[in-house]
Amino acid sequence: MKVGVSIPQHGVHAHEGHRVAEFAGEMERAGADSLWVGERLIAATNPKVGYGGGPTIPDEFNSVLDPFLLLGMAATTTERVRLGTNVLIAPLHRPALLARSLTTIDVASRGRLVAGFGIGWSPEEYDAAGVPFTKRGIRLEETLDALEAIWTTDPAGYTGTLVSVPEHRAELKPVQRPRPPIHLAGFTPASLERVGRRADGWLPVVPVPGPPDWGSRLRELRAVVDTAAERADRDPATIETILRVNARAGTSTEQIAETIRRVADETAFDDFFVDLMYVADSYDSTMETSIRLFDLLR
Repeated sequence: MKVGVSIPQHGVHAHEGHRVAEFAGEMERAGADSLWVGERLIAATNPKVGYGGGPTIPDEFNSVLDPFLLLGMAATTTERVRLGTNVLIAPLHRPALLARSLTTIDVASRGRLVAGFGIGWSPEEYDAAGVPFTKRGIRLEETLDALEAIWTTDPAGYTGTLVSVPEHRAELKPVQRPRPPIHLAGFTPASLERVGRRADGWLPVVPVPGPPDWGSRLRELRAVVDTAAERADRDPATIETILRVNARAGTSTEQIAETIRRVADETAFDDFFVDLMYVADSYDSTMETSIRLFDLLR
């Protein structure tokens, strides 16, 4: 089983950002298989859509560190772990700038980047980025098309209905492969179909505590991905599943480990990473909890 952790970047952890490189190195030495960052642009005070379908946004989202910089810092003190984004809100970014940032991380890490994308849920974040909230799915599709062009052709250019990139020379490319693997998040039929049709991996979520039948639900959703892959003449076995484990406040390390074991048994998925944002209140406690978790799962 592969187990990784999120790099602390929200709330009180954001004020210890100078310790990111130390954290990344310590986690690799402790046996982590991957390190992950997410993305929040702003936390609206009166949100039209709250987090997780609720009416509010967690206080932890009021402070957040830049995901690209964090992965760059982690790349300098690690040699083995995969470095992933779960997730970047891809439609908020201009493809040429997004490609440059991700390629820089991929080159700095010698090919360890996993580019995880989603479409987000906050209208205010789209307003802040100057991007319409409507047609997010189309914008994501065209962003993926543009990234593909930038990463695999030279000269590169792309013209879509919502996204365009002028033709240009693109000398800096990702390393060891035509492009970084692209993983997509989502639970809706459209997002699952998109994963099967064009992604290298799927990024579902496991809540702790969570529903007792969550493993069965994940198998059902993965079956939608597999069917879409077959319709697109792709081998479903080539599409990874990496599960994000969201632990709620007050959850014990033992509960997290037990949930991972149970979901792994129920699904045969074997790649997880844990977000301890609500569980640990400092970098030190995040490291201690992570190391304890690795020990329990070995």
